[in-house]
Amino acid sequence: MSSYNYTILHIWGIPIRINISLIIFLPALAWLIGTGQQIADYSMLINSITPATVDPATLDGPNDRWIIGATAAVGLFGSVTFHELGHAWAAMRYEIEVESITLWLLGGLAALSSMPEEWDQEFWIAIAGPISSLVLAAGCIGALLVIPESAILLVYIIGFIAVMNIILAVFNMLPAFPMDGGRVLRALLARNRPYVSATQTAARVGTLFAFLFAFIGIVVVFSPLLLLLALFIYMAATGESRSVVIAELLSGLTVADLIDDTEPVHEDTPVEEVFGRLFGARRSDLAVVDDYGNIVGVLTASALKDVPQDEYATRTVGELLRADLPRIDGETTAADGLYELMRGRADVAIVERDGTAVGLVSRSDFTSALDLRRESVPF
Repeated sequence: MSSYNYTILHIWGIPIRINISLIIFLPALAWLIGTGQQIADYSMLINSITPATVDPATLDGPNDRWIIGATAAVGLFGSVTFHELGHAWAAMRYEIEVESITLWLLGGLAALSSMPEEWDQEFWIAIAGPISSLVLAAGCIGALLVIPESAILLVYIIGFIAVMNIILAVFNMLPAFPMDGGRVLRALLARNRPYVSATQTAARVGTLFAFLFAFIGIVVVFSPLLLLLALFIYMAATGESRSVVIAELLSGLTVADLIDDTEPVHEDTPVEEVFGRLFGARRSDLAVVDDYGNIVGVLTASALKDVPQDEYATRTVGELLRADLPRIDGETTAADGLYELMRGRADVAIVERDGTAVGLVSRSDFTSALDLRRESVPF
């Protein structure tokens, strides 16, 4: 998905990115906001929540609807950016790096280098977003007190942004993990129970909200966006719960602890001699070394499929090895190492120590470690 994100600016050194889904959706959102009925509905909200008084009948200029739709749509996602910057500010206060903020179809996402496991840190990082939205709403309401009512277009747009930020804050505080309210719930649960247990409980609550949103989006009022939100919450809640469990199971281990100890194969070894080695080691990959014992690549079982049987004696391992594999420092935590392997969409990686390759680690090595830990660690 990263290939469809485009950096538009930097704030506090944080790249602000816009996803192609938002680029496609913004014109449609502008059109929806600018329709006559939508203007009337939002006017009622503005009049009931803010000190402004908006008569939708006065918004009948030839270009009023286009101006309202375009500026309100941009203002809405500007508000989402402000909301995510609230999360980012709180995270940086705890010296947690914010890698990026991405705006997409369903809102925004502040990508942190790591999620805090101290409940109070997660609590304040999570709640900082809704607080930021309420601060922006308060600023808009304050502006409405001084903007003359004769500037009807400006009053409507500022009022719309105020209302949207209030809705944004309230909606995000629903305990639908991994939304802000769900993270607040996990933080509060983690005060007196293990982090994994708190995550699993919050994820189950998030899953229930996902089913509720799907029910509303199908039965009550057909809404593709609500269905998409339900799918996002379900996948994100279950995915993060799984990630936290994996991180707990692999805690205390580094990538170096998982290095395969199978004897490597020399690069000049004929192909016919390695089949038995792979079968005996019950592996689909072997480290390949040169004359000095340095690891120069990896031989995978899949590479052998393309070798005709009559060439087994003449083809060597060095002709089939792969050297373009991810390289992971041996001191990397096992959980982070597995994430790097999955992010690189690779089945095996070369493990380094001080810049020198010292072994291999594969997904099967992580799976074996997880299976062993799962048998001994209760949840």
